[in-house]
Amino acid sequence: MARPTKILILRFSSIGDIVLTSPVVRCLKQQLPGLSVHYATKRAYSALIGPNPYIDKGYYLDDSLAALIRQLRAEDYDLVIDLHNNLRTRAVKLALGKPAYTVDKLNWRKWLYVRWKVNCLPDRHIVDRYLDTVAPLGVSNDGGGLDYFIPDADRLSLDQLPVSHHYGYAAYAMGGQHATKRLPVSRMIELVQRIDYPVVLLGGAEDREAGAAVEQALGPDRVYNACGLYRFSQSASLVQQARVVFSHDTGLMHVAAAFRKKVYALWGNTTPELGMYPYQTPHVSLQVPNLPCRPCSKIGSARCPQGHFRCMNELNLAVPMPELSHERIA
Repeated sequence: MARPTKILILRFSSIGDIVLTSPVVRCLKQQLPGLSVHYATKRAYSALIGPNPYIDKGYYLDDSLAALIRQLRAEDYDLVIDLHNNLRTRAVKLALGKPAYTVDKLNWRKWLYVRWKVNCLPDRHIVDRYLDTVAPLGVSNDGGGLDYFIPDADRLSLDQLPVSHHYGYAAYAMGGQHATKRLPVSRMIELVQRIDYPVVLLGGAEDREAGAAVEQALGPDRVYNACGLYRFSQSASLVQQARVVFSHDTGLMHVAAAFRKKVYALWGNTTPELGMYPYQTPHVSLQVPNLPCRPCSKIGSARCPQGHFRCMNELNLAVPMPELSHERIA
């Protein structure tokens, strides 16, 4: 096909997945001069798209897919790049009738891995597989890692935190859309207790109660419960300023990778082998090795299917954390 001048990228959800597409956006824009890059996602994720200087225009899905399609048709794209590959993005591609490149989600291999624990997935990060999708355009990985752009209005200063946290802190992204990706509260307390440094807890309003339990157990001088207090990009600003980041398998883990933070990734029912570990940043994967029931899902679930929740209950939290030694930080 002729070299495109206007393309549409499709990725409707979720936060972490959208952050993981950022190298594709950057590489397209920088390696194909004159290209206009548009991005369609859900309205809830517009804050991730709007500040990105490599995206010329964002389109947002509200309640009506048909309404979005009408808007997209008017743009007359040369090419559609589908980095989601689900029913709705297929409907968009069909309606637009334009040439398209589509990511291979390797669904049957994931099914074998989750259902039968037969891992025939390639040893490649999902970012690299996203970039494979645009390789026919002559676009290659620039090695620049992930991007996350914080609007100026969402940049927080350290003096907005408790005084105890003004001289450095660890961030703990304690949220997670699914319960099987999160430590039980008692184990969250155990983890934070092992961190010999002030900790900022990050998550949504739904995590505030758990955060309060951690803060109450260890005291406000040790723990600042920021769950539910800030917009996502404001939480990202706190991640950017942290000494180190602890995170479940959730969106802020990938934001931390965008800022090149060292990440201690806490794995429950999912595994790094699914290809979504922290990308191009120092990281330590904390997981129960050789647990025959893992992974029990590729995304997570509301409760442990077998009832024991060994993947989180038996997780070894006694790991060296040299980034938080007072000798190094002083």
